[in-house]
Amino acid sequence: MSVLSDKWIKKMAKSYKMISPFVSKQIRKGKVSFGLSSYGYDARVSNDFKIFTDINSAVVDPKKFKKTSFISKKSKICIIPPNSFALARTVEYFKIPENVMVICLGKSTYARCGIIVNVTPLEPGWKGYVTLEFSNTTPLPAKIYANEGAAQFVFLKGNEKPDISYSKRKGKYMKQKGVTLPKI
Repeated sequence: MSVLSDKWIKKMAKSYKMISPFVSKQIRKGKVSFGLSSYGYDARVSNDFKIFTDINSAVVDPKKFKKTSFISKKSKICIIPPNSFALARTVEYFKIPENVMVICLGKSTYARCGIIVNVTPLEPGWKGYVTLEFSNTTPLPAKIYANEGAAQFVFLKGNEKPDISYSKRKGKYMKQKGVTLPKI
């Protein structure tokens, strides 16, 4: 398994439409950086946020998740309450080849502020907008900027195609469009 370079990512973004819209260089002046990097792609967070609230005193249960646990907001910024989290989605739509696995890592700019970005791997054959989770680990409100960098995606090429890809398995998060809550 090898980590794939900017050359491969750029080629696949154009020929396979692997990332759309695609930014072919790092954009950073006055922004949290986004776009193509040496061995990855820094995706942006959209302006569509779901901010966790305990106003209804709900128990967080992944098998019986209540939509009322979130407040939806479209905005240029998102303020995450102390020790809380928000969900969002990428600006970019991803279409992962069947012989590639994608790992997501948080941006150091946010990590150094106590904001952790979590995304599960993008499996071979998966397509959609990526749901991002921002955890505010600090005792203070934290700010996320829409249309700026959120997380880096690293592409790993497998030694061969798997027998069953995410698309063939008909995965429950296939082709998600908006911020997607937990499903069973």
